[in-house]
Amino acid sequence: MRKTLIASAVGTLLAVGAGSALAAAPADWSKIPAKEITLLYPGVSPIEWITKGTEHGGARALKKGERCADCHDEEASDMGTKMVTGKKIEPSPIAGKAPAIPVKVQAAHDGENLYLRFSWTQPKASGGAKMDDKNPVKIAYMLESGGKVELADLAGCWASCHNDSRTMPGAAETKTKYVKGGSLAEGRFYDLVQWRSGEKKGYDGYVADKRVMEGGKGLVSADGKLDGNTWTVVFTRKLAGGGEGDVKLESGKTYNFGFAIHDDSAAGRFHHVSLGHHLGIDAKADITAAKQ
Repeated sequence: MRKTLIASAVGTLLAVGAGSALAAAPADWSKIPAKEITLLYPGVSPIEWITKGTEHGGARALKKGERCADCHDEEASDMGTKMVTGKKIEPSPIAGKAPAIPVKVQAAHDGENLYLRFSWTQPKASGGAKMDDKNPVKIAYMLESGGKVELADLAGCWASCHNDSRTMPGAAETKTKYVKGGSLAEGRFYDLVQWRSGEKKGYDGYVADKRVMEGGKGLVSADGKLDGNTWTVVFTRKLAGGGEGDVKLESGKTYNFGFAIHDDSAAGRFHHVSLGHHLGIDAKADITAAKQ
């Protein structure tokens, strides 16, 4: 009996101390406001293309400080259609690939943890080659603090996509996403968190001078499921972070935010991406995480 009680007590202590293992997302997500954000298929549109005025008319607006979302938020699906069909900046179109994915995004926090919930309808499979046959779906989000990454406040995570990154036409396969002048020490980086459906596992890393999929200590859990044709993925993250490449989140502040979905076993640039948005912690933003 004594051994049983001791074992039970030890088990409880381990559970309490296991990196916020007892953290619980809101019991009723229907009470949390949802923001619908349309992810578009981006084709070959790295940051260099976006900022080159001779090819992209929005370059002038960027120089004036206007966000990509200010002009394109309502036409994301139409842009995706042009690119996924090869009509614009896509030299290798995949027949049947979805041009866009509307996603509902919800956020909340409890003073210690941030909860992010993404839900969307599974698009029809294209029937194309499986680039990542182990993971039919991957979803990732990136956070940036203070605007130290050039254009992060205007273009979101697009500032990490370059024309010499892997899977871009003619690029070396060894070159990952990166930030211009990326430096953890100087705060020029994105906090990167990803969930993979096949592995049923979350990754916590960053993008600085290169992309790294580990090192962070902010991720508590990443859980996803497919119910019928609806995907739901919930990330639980410590507000304080605490690891390499973790952005510390504080009440009253906003952060540059973007996310992407690799659907249909896609890999590399063949994903669907959001425009740049802002995440607020108890602060007015595109998406606000209020304390529950």
